[in-house]
Amino acid sequence: MQTKAFGSNGPQVSAIGQGTWYLDRGDRKAAVAALRRGLDAGMTHIDTAEMYGDAELVIADAIAGRRDDVFLVSKVLPSNASRRGTITACERSLKRLKTDRLDCYLLHWRGTYPLAETVAAFDELIAAGKIRSWGVSNFDTEDLDELLDIAGEGKIACNQVLYHLRERAIEHAVIPWCAQHGVAVVAYSPFGHNDFPAASSKGGAVLQSIAQAHQATPRQVALSFLARAPSVLTIPKASSAEHATENAAAGDLRLSDREIAALDEAFPRGPKPRSLPML
Repeated sequence: MQTKAFGSNGPQVSAIGQGTWYLDRGDRKAAVAALRRGLDAGMTHIDTAEMYGDAELVIADAIAGRRDDVFLVSKVLPSNASRRGTITACERSLKRLKTDRLDCYLLHWRGTYPLAETVAAFDELIAAGKIRSWGVSNFDTEDLDELLDIAGEGKIACNQVLYHLRERAIEHAVIPWCAQHGVAVVAYSPFGHNDFPAASSKGGAVLQSIAQAHQATPRQVALSFLARAPSVLTIPKASSAEHATENAAAGDLRLSDREIAALDEAFPRGPKPRSLPML
């Protein structure tokens, strides 16, 4: 499994991680098995959030006895992101995850509380040993500029954003900004939201052709393409152990310049949107 630095001062983390949105809505035993299989395959980066229902409880079962093997991330809702509210939310997540610390804690998206309040809470949580780093999600460059002015260089570990073959808006400005400032980019919903390209589509045919050349699957090719930049990691969800194994194999897949160019043509980046897309 390829690893990448998680922020300018952060540890090396698996380039392909494990997302957990909607993980609690299916068979719990299958979800636990999928997460454990993913860990066994090197996908040690597990991402969750207080918003994700009972996902934190499922993760607690999956990582029992192997917490030290996991780079564990959760998120605070904007409605809870006051200084005191952030600390309370973090402590609640720690309890649900049955752990004493998070490796990274994120503001899920920007809300009405001043960023300085949330950052102060993050700093307090670091001092208390309850989190090891902090970051944000769904932040465009203007928000990142403001956050940088508050926190300073080297403090923002990551920005988690929507990124898949049919939604490449972050390539315009967000990825370059993060690369410049040593901020990891974590791509969520890397297969799209129930709209992965069909094999019968033009783009799907390109994916299939490249996959066959590597004895891989189209989804593995998609993950490799998204994680091609040095600062980008991605967190697909797996609903089964077999799916987790498939996702993990993308961590060792390397696409040629010609293959990247073919995918770039098949799934054009498009113009920069007025606002950052998010789910």
